[in-house]
Amino acid sequence: TGKVLREMNADEKLPIASVTKIMTMLLIMEEIDSGNIKFDDMVSVSENAMSYGGSTMFLEQGEMLSVNDMLKGIAVASANDGCVAMAEHISGSESAFVEKMNKRAKELGMENTNFMNTNGLDEENHYSSARDVAIMSCQLLKHPKITEYTSIWTDQLRDGKFELANTNKLIRFYSGANGLKTGSTSEALCCLSASAKREDMQLV
Repeated sequence: TGKVLREMNADEKLPIASVTKIMTMLLIMEEIDSGNIKFDDMVSVSENAMSYGGSTMFLEQGEMLSVNDMLKGIAVASANDGCVAMAEHISGSESAFVEKMNKRAKELGMENTNFMNTNGLDEENHYSSARDVAIMSCQLLKHPKITEYTSIWTDQLRDGKFELANTNKLIRFYSGANGLKTGSTSEALCCLSASAKREDMQLV
């Protein structure tokens, strides 16, 4: 509903690490809903996408993976390389996709957010706030299919050759948990946007 039940320093601008990927996933889901891309579309991996470190799904240059598998990698393994591959697939370049992220943030009324990349790796001027993270989290949950990805505990890619394990331990240990995204970098430290549903009540 958007009703705030409890808040503390809700508008403080802070680095949010991989919680950034909520906006990346939101734009992917909106592209799917608008018919621009499909879950079974194949995404080609560029040298640029492959070059990203941190949390990855170990993409190789020239490899082809479906949008479905890329989403799994992003939602479950927090794949930085998967974010860049999808950004290039949708917008032609990561920078063009980041422009879309910032435009969408403004449309949603996220007043204390600025994105510099798709995945949340530490970068100057890349920040959000607790309130803004909640806004984009609620917006992402309007695409119910996303929880089929964000609630995966373990899975596999590449015909079982690559194991995925969710960085969000609440999925396994908290009743009703269905997402949404963890994040950690040396600058942002530990970050979390958590979501759970019990009976008819969904909270973020």
